[in-house]
Amino acid sequence: MQNYQLFIDGAWVDPASGQWFDSVNPYTGQPWARIARGNQDDVARAVQAAEHAMHHGEWSRLNPTQRGHALRRFADVLARHAERLAAIEVRDNGKLYAEMSNQCRYLVEWFHYYGGLADKVQGTVPPIDKPDVLNFTRFEPIGVTACITPWNSPLLLMAWKVAPALAAGNAVVIKPSEFSSASTLEFAALTLEAGLPPGLINVVTGYGSEVGEPLVSHPLVRKVAFTGGESGGRHVNIAAAADFKHVTLELGGKSANIVFQDARMDDAVSGAISGIFAASGQTCIAGSRLLVHESIHDQFVERLVTLARSARIGDPMSPETQIGPITTELQYRKVLDYIEIAKKEGARCVLGGAAAEKPAGAGGCFVQPTIFTDVQPHMRIAQEEVFGPVLCVIRFKDDEDAIRIANGTRYGLAAGVWTESLRRAVDMSNRLAAGTVWVNTYRSTSYTTPFGGYKASGLGRENGIDAIREYLQTKSVWFYTGDPVSNPYIRR
Repeated sequence: MQNYQLFIDGAWVDPASGQWFDSVNPYTGQPWARIARGNQDDVARAVQAAEHAMHHGEWSRLNPTQRGHALRRFADVLARHAERLAAIEVRDNGKLYAEMSNQCRYLVEWFHYYGGLADKVQGTVPPIDKPDVLNFTRFEPIGVTACITPWNSPLLLMAWKVAPALAAGNAVVIKPSEFSSASTLEFAALTLEAGLPPGLINVVTGYGSEVGEPLVSHPLVRKVAFTGGESGGRHVNIAAAADFKHVTLELGGKSANIVFQDARMDDAVSGAISGIFAASGQTCIAGSRLLVHESIHDQFVERLVTLARSARIGDPMSPETQIGPITTELQYRKVLDYIEIAKKEGARCVLGGAAAEKPAGAGGCFVQPTIFTDVQPHMRIAQEEVFGPVLCVIRFKDDEDAIRIANGTRYGLAAGVWTESLRRAVDMSNRLAAGTVWVNTYRSTSYTTPFGGYKASGLGRENGIDAIREYLQTKSVWFYTGDPVSNPYIRR
């Protein structure tokens, strides 16, 4: 098995504990790599390295244009290794190679985009109301940034954080999920090939209590960017608040995918399938609640079940596979538990509803694509995030009913609307309490446009111009150019 050390200050180092843990291939169910088990001593070394790189090292002497050049050079290196990174990610998290390959090629664009944006963030010269005074504002790096990433799309979601953080002039310490650390460590190795300064990007692997908590709590960390579950995000937010750290939280979702009676049915069926069964439902933006107008409900469900039944379960590296394994055994058990909860609540299972038969040669955990109808909005299966290939179909009567049901959860990450009516599409996009609303499409994201949630789905925004501002702080500078102050006891 391959051994992966920690990456600190531009070098590979053993963990202070001398301990390691296995990374398990979700398809085979077998360990394939040993990952360094970091602790608070390793976190301290990594944060100190990032602090030095940011304030005293080569990175601190680069102007924004030079930082941009460095990020674009790094993007070129990433592009050359995209397919290899994708294969490692599949081995680590079990998602389809077709999707991971697209993601790894696409994440390169984040470093090109923010490399270009690095010298485009400009302050202002406000038309101030006071005589003989010049005031201007400037943006400065916020400080050492902790980037904590999940197991479902580690590299892409890491790029959402690292690229704008570096473009803003910060240095980072990355803590990947203990279930999928290898691709992040391989990413870090490419900083050497790209010639990035040591200490700029550091990776400390391990468990949340041993690495995540001391990283969030470290006094030199000034910003935390976290993607994960609601409980983890709450814990991070509370810990960060103790030292008034800035946070960006991208958390859970229970997104509504709404199909109106005037929708193009074939497109909407495909969109519903893509919204929940792609990535085996292991995505925060999964359209896990399918709201269908009562006039087309039965016909729509029939087509939906027919298409979903044809999904091919298998090796995620095979181009023929459409549904891969559940990444972790813990998540597998959770998904199956929610299926049983739905049945006990009275939802009707019209497809799947159990563990899937393992493909030949597989040893991992698989769940059948599952569809429930007769779901009521108050049921747990319609209120709580499952994070698996489980779809709830809910009838609605009219536009007002759709809005009431769609907005009736604690989450607000995303929503989909399927309609040929421009008036309805605009009205729905205005009234849905979600950070992203797709119309006649689903699951699209881009480096150019902001992404984030309402309510319990998170704080702040990633991607687009909004993201770089999350890693900057504003300074106001005053110049007095007039005569000496006549009375120093009076505030000007």
